[in-house]
Amino acid sequence: MNDLIISNINTALVNTKPEYSAMLKNIDEKMPAVLHDSSNFHKSHSQFMQVTLDVTAITPLRSIYHTLAEVNQTRMALQEAYIAMRRKQVDMRRKEAKLAETIDPFDRELLEIDIMEAGSHLQATQESVNGAIRKMNFFVNQHDQLLKKIGKTEITEEDYEREEAKYHVMTCMKQALNASRSRGGIIDEGNMIYLFDLGINGAQAQAEVFAYLQAEANLMAEGKAPTHEATVQWLEACAEKFYKDAEVFAKRRGFSVLDETSLTNHQLEYKE
Repeated sequence: MNDLIISNINTALVNTKPEYSAMLKNIDEKMPAVLHDSSNFHKSHSQFMQVTLDVTAITPLRSIYHTLAEVNQTRMALQEAYIAMRRKQVDMRRKEAKLAETIDPFDRELLEIDIMEAGSHLQATQESVNGAIRKMNFFVNQHDQLLKKIGKTEITEEDYEREEAKYHVMTCMKQALNASRSRGGIIDEGNMIYLFDLGINGAQAQAEVFAYLQAEANLMAEGKAPTHEATVQWLEACAEKFYKDAEVFAKRRGFSVLDETSLTNHQLEYKE
Protein backbone atom coordinates (compact mmCIF):
# COMPACT_ATOMS: atom_id res chain seq x y z
CA MET A 1 0.00 0.00 0.00
CA ASN A 2 2.76 2.48 0.90
CA ASP A 3 4.74 1.86 -2.30
CA LEU A 4 1.48 2.10 -4.27
CA ILE A 5 0.89 5.56 -2.83
CA ILE A 6 4.48 6.60 -3.62
CA SER A 7 4.14 5.44 -7.24
CA ASN A 8 0.91 7.40 -7.70
CA ILE A 9 1.65 10.53 -5.69
CA ASN A 10 3.07 12.37 -8.70
CA THR A 11 -0.39 12.52 -10.26
CA ALA A 12 -1.72 14.40 -7.23
CA LEU A 13 1.00 17.04 -7.17
CA VAL A 14 0.33 20.38 -8.87
CA ASN A 15 3.06 22.46 -10.56
CA THR A 16 5.81 20.06 -9.44
CA LYS A 17 9.36 20.73 -10.56
CA PRO A 18 10.80 18.04 -12.88
CA GLU A 19 13.44 16.93 -10.39
CA TYR A 20 10.72 15.75 -7.96
CA SER A 21 9.35 13.40 -10.59
CA ALA A 22 12.83 11.90 -10.91
CA MET A 23 13.11 11.58 -7.14
CA LEU A 24 9.74 9.84 -6.89
CA LYS A 25 10.71 7.46 -9.68
CA ASN A 26 13.94 6.61 -7.85
CA ILE A 27 12.05 6.08 -4.57
CA ASP A 28 9.49 3.90 -6.31
CA GLU A 29 12.20 1.69 -7.80
CA LYS A 30 14.09 1.24 -4.54
CA MET A 31 11.16 1.13 -2.12
CA PRO A 32 10.60 -2.65 -2.33
CA ALA A 33 14.10 -3.27 -0.91
CA VAL A 34 13.54 -0.62 1.78
CA LEU A 35 10.21 -2.16 2.80
CA HIS A 36 11.78 -5.62 2.87
CA ASP A 37 14.58 -4.49 5.19
CA SER A 38 12.18 -2.44 7.31
CA SER A 39 10.25 -5.63 8.10
CA ASN A 40 13.18 -6.62 10.35
CA PHE A 41 12.27 -3.88 12.79
CA HIS A 42 8.93 -2.33 13.87
CA LYS A 43 9.78 -2.87 17.54
CA SER A 44 11.04 -0.42 20.14
CA HIS A 45 14.31 -2.11 21.15
CA SER A 46 16.79 -4.72 19.97
CA GLN A 47 17.08 -8.07 21.74
CA PHE A 48 20.43 -6.93 23.13
CA MET A 49 18.86 -3.84 24.74
CA GLN A 50 15.96 -5.85 26.10
CA VAL A 51 18.19 -8.14 28.17
CA THR A 52 20.88 -5.62 29.14
CA LEU A 53 19.20 -2.21 29.52
CA ASP A 54 15.47 -2.97 29.79
CA VAL A 55 15.50 -5.95 32.15
CA THR A 56 18.26 -4.95 34.58
CA ALA A 57 17.24 -7.04 37.60
CA ILE A 58 20.30 -8.57 39.20
CA THR A 59 18.73 -11.74 40.65
CA PRO A 60 17.13 -14.60 38.66
CA LEU A 61 13.62 -14.40 40.06
CA ARG A 62 13.47 -10.63 39.67
CA SER A 63 14.64 -11.12 36.07
CA ILE A 64 11.79 -13.60 35.58
CA TYR A 65 9.37 -11.10 37.12
CA HIS A 66 10.47 -8.35 34.73
CA THR A 67 10.43 -10.78 31.80
CA LEU A 68 6.86 -11.79 32.58
CA ALA A 69 5.93 -8.11 32.84
CA GLU A 70 7.30 -7.57 29.33
CA VAL A 71 5.35 -10.59 28.05
CA ASN A 72 2.10 -9.38 29.62
CA GLN A 73 2.58 -5.83 28.38
CA THR A 74 3.25 -7.07 24.85
CA ARG A 75 0.30 -9.50 25.02
CA MET A 76 -2.04 -6.65 25.95
CA ALA A 77 -0.65 -4.54 23.10
CA LEU A 78 -1.24 -7.44 20.70
CA GLN A 79 -4.82 -7.81 21.88
CA GLU A 80 -5.47 -4.12 21.30
CA ALA A 81 -3.80 -4.26 17.89
CA TYR A 82 -5.89 -7.31 16.93
CA ILE A 83 -9.09 -5.47 17.78
CA ALA A 84 -7.90 -2.42 15.85
CA MET A 85 -7.09 -4.60 12.82
CA ARG A 86 -10.50 -6.24 12.89
CA ARG A 87 -12.20 -2.84 13.00
CA LYS A 88 -10.12 -1.59 10.06
CA GLN A 89 -10.86 -4.75 8.08
CA VAL A 90 -14.60 -4.36 8.62
CA ASP A 91 -14.37 -0.67 7.75
CA MET A 92 -12.58 -1.49 4.50
CA ARG A 93 -15.12 -4.13 3.50
CA ARG A 94 -17.98 -1.76 4.29
CA LYS A 95 -16.45 0.97 2.12
CA GLU A 96 -15.72 -1.51 -0.68
CA ALA A 97 -19.35 -2.66 -0.61
CA LYS A 98 -20.54 0.94 -0.66
CA LEU A 99 -18.19 1.71 -3.55
CA ALA A 100 -19.76 -1.08 -5.62
CA GLU A 101 -23.17 0.59 -5.20
CA THR A 102 -22.05 4.20 -5.67
CA ILE A 103 -22.71 5.88 -9.03
CA ASP A 104 -21.62 9.49 -8.49
CA PRO A 105 -17.97 9.72 -9.71
CA PHE A 106 -16.88 12.15 -6.98
CA ASP A 107 -18.39 9.98 -4.24
CA ARG A 108 -16.63 6.97 -5.79
CA GLU A 109 -13.30 8.78 -5.84
CA LEU A 110 -13.65 9.82 -2.20
CA LEU A 111 -14.51 6.24 -1.24
CA GLU A 112 -11.46 4.98 -3.12
CA ILE A 113 -9.31 7.41 -1.13
CA ASP A 114 -10.93 6.23 2.12
CA ILE A 115 -10.21 2.62 1.18
CA MET A 116 -6.60 3.48 0.36
CA GLU A 117 -6.23 5.27 3.70
CA ALA A 118 -7.77 2.37 5.61
CA GLY A 119 -5.45 -0.05 3.81
CA SER A 120 -2.42 2.06 4.67
CA HIS A 121 -3.40 2.14 8.35
CA LEU A 122 -4.05 -1.61 8.28
CA GLN A 123 -0.60 -2.30 6.86
CA ALA A 124 1.07 -0.11 9.51
CA THR A 125 -0.84 -1.97 12.22
CA GLN A 126 0.19 -5.31 10.75
CA GLU A 127 3.85 -4.27 10.79
CA SER A 128 3.58 -3.27 14.46
CA VAL A 129 1.89 -6.59 15.23
CA ASN A 130 4.72 -8.49 13.54
CA GLY A 131 7.27 -6.65 15.66
CA ALA A 132 5.28 -7.33 18.83
CA ILE A 133 5.02 -11.03 17.99
CA ARG A 134 8.80 -11.27 17.63
CA LYS A 135 9.30 -9.40 20.91
CA MET A 136 6.83 -11.63 22.74
CA ASN A 137 8.41 -14.80 21.35
CA PHE A 138 11.84 -13.54 22.46
CA PHE A 139 10.72 -12.93 26.05
CA VAL A 140 8.82 -16.23 26.22
CA ASN A 141 12.08 -17.96 25.29
CA GLN A 142 13.98 -15.88 27.88
CA HIS A 143 11.48 -16.96 30.54
CA ASP A 144 12.13 -20.60 29.64
CA GLN A 145 15.92 -20.08 29.80
CA LEU A 146 15.71 -18.34 33.18
CA LEU A 147 13.67 -21.20 34.64
CA LYS A 148 16.30 -23.67 33.42
CA LYS A 149 19.06 -21.55 34.96
CA ILE A 150 17.50 -21.79 38.43
CA GLY A 151 16.48 -25.45 37.95
CA LYS A 152 12.73 -24.93 38.17
CA THR A 153 9.78 -25.63 35.91
CA GLU A 154 7.71 -22.89 37.53
CA ILE A 155 7.99 -20.21 40.18
CA THR A 156 5.57 -19.37 42.93
CA GLU A 157 4.70 -16.16 44.67
CA GLU A 158 6.50 -17.53 47.72
CA ASP A 159 9.69 -18.03 45.66
CA TYR A 160 9.49 -14.43 44.51
CA GLU A 161 8.88 -13.05 48.00
CA ARG A 162 11.74 -15.00 49.56
CA GLU A 163 14.26 -13.66 47.06
CA GLU A 164 13.24 -10.03 47.50
CA ALA A 165 15.60 -9.37 50.42
CA LYS A 166 18.68 -10.44 48.46
CA TYR A 167 17.50 -8.56 45.38
CA HIS A 168 17.20 -5.28 47.30
CA VAL A 169 20.52 -5.73 49.09
CA MET A 170 22.29 -6.37 45.79
CA THR A 171 20.52 -3.49 44.06
CA CYS A 172 21.31 -1.08 46.89
CA MET A 173 24.94 -2.12 47.12
CA LYS A 174 25.30 -1.93 43.32
CA GLN A 175 24.01 1.62 43.37
CA ALA A 176 26.12 2.49 46.40
CA LEU A 177 29.27 1.14 44.75
CA ASN A 178 28.59 2.98 41.47
CA ALA A 179 27.82 6.24 43.28
CA SER A 180 30.95 5.94 45.42
CA ARG A 181 33.20 5.65 42.36
CA SER A 182 32.54 9.28 41.51
CA ARG A 183 32.49 10.45 45.15
CA GLY A 184 35.92 9.45 46.39
CA GLY A 185 34.63 6.13 47.70
CA ILE A 186 31.77 7.66 49.73
CA ILE A 187 28.23 6.27 49.38
CA ASP A 188 25.70 8.95 48.46
CA GLU A 189 22.83 10.06 50.73
CA GLY A 190 20.09 8.40 48.66
CA ASN A 191 21.63 4.97 48.98
CA MET A 192 22.41 5.55 52.65
CA ILE A 193 18.68 6.06 53.16
CA TYR A 194 18.02 2.89 51.11
CA LEU A 195 20.44 0.98 53.37
CA PHE A 196 18.74 2.28 56.50
CA ASP A 197 15.31 1.20 55.22
CA LEU A 198 16.74 -2.28 54.63
CA GLY A 199 18.00 -2.40 58.21
CA ILE A 200 21.65 -2.29 57.13
CA ASN A 201 24.11 -0.19 59.10
CA GLY A 202 25.50 2.49 56.79
CA ALA A 203 28.98 2.44 58.33
CA GLN A 204 29.26 -1.32 57.77
CA ALA A 205 28.09 -0.96 54.16
CA GLN A 206 30.60 1.86 53.66
CA ALA A 207 33.35 -0.40 55.01
CA GLU A 208 32.38 -3.09 52.49
CA VAL A 209 32.53 -0.57 49.64
CA PHE A 210 35.90 0.78 50.80
CA ALA A 211 37.30 -2.74 51.03
CA TYR A 212 36.11 -3.67 47.55
CA LEU A 213 37.43 -0.47 45.98
CA GLN A 214 40.78 -1.07 47.69
CA ALA A 215 40.87 -4.62 46.33
CA GLU A 216 40.32 -3.25 42.83
CA ALA A 217 43.04 -0.64 43.35
CA ASN A 218 45.47 -3.35 44.47
CA LEU A 219 44.74 -5.39 41.35
CA MET A 220 45.37 -2.40 39.09
CA ALA A 221 48.59 -1.63 40.95
CA GLU A 222 49.73 -5.14 40.02
CA GLY A 223 48.85 -4.48 36.37
CA LYS A 224 45.72 -6.60 36.49
CA ALA A 225 42.20 -5.58 35.42
CA PRO A 226 39.21 -5.84 37.76
CA THR A 227 36.33 -7.77 36.21
CA HIS A 228 32.57 -7.32 36.14
CA GLU A 229 32.22 -10.91 37.35
CA ALA A 230 34.19 -10.05 40.49
CA THR A 231 31.76 -7.21 41.20
CA VAL A 232 28.78 -9.53 40.83
CA GLN A 233 30.39 -12.06 43.19
CA TRP A 234 30.98 -9.26 45.71
CA LEU A 235 27.32 -8.23 45.44
CA GLU A 236 26.24 -11.82 46.03
CA ALA A 237 28.47 -11.95 49.10
CA CYS A 238 26.90 -8.72 50.37
CA ALA A 239 23.44 -10.23 49.83
CA GLU A 240 24.37 -13.28 51.91
CA LYS A 241 25.76 -11.04 54.65
CA PHE A 242 22.94 -8.51 54.90
CA TYR A 243 19.72 -10.10 53.61
CA LYS A 244 18.39 -11.01 57.09
CA ASP A 245 18.77 -7.44 58.37
CA ALA A 246 15.61 -6.24 56.61
CA GLU A 247 13.48 -8.91 58.32
CA VAL A 248 14.97 -8.03 61.72
CA PHE A 249 14.21 -4.34 61.18
CA ALA A 250 10.69 -5.13 59.95
CA LYS A 251 9.97 -7.25 63.04
CA ARG A 252 11.27 -4.50 65.29
CA ARG A 253 8.66 -2.21 63.71
CA GLY A 254 5.93 -4.83 64.16
CA PHE A 255 5.83 -6.19 60.61
CA SER A 256 6.21 -9.65 59.09
CA VAL A 257 8.04 -9.72 55.75
CA LEU A 258 6.22 -12.91 54.67
CA ASP A 259 2.61 -13.81 55.46
CA GLU A 260 2.07 -17.22 53.90
CA THR A 261 -1.71 -17.05 54.27
CA SER A 262 -1.74 -14.07 51.90
CA LEU A 263 0.05 -15.88 49.07
CA THR A 264 -1.76 -17.34 46.08
CA ASN A 265 0.36 -20.31 45.10
CA HIS A 266 -0.71 -23.93 45.35
CA GLN A 267 2.40 -25.13 47.20
CA LEU A 268 1.26 -23.71 50.53
CA GLU A 269 -1.10 -25.67 52.77
CA TYR A 270 -3.19 -23.15 54.64
CA LYS A 271 -4.13 -23.94 58.20
CA GLU A 272 -7.55 -23.20 59.60
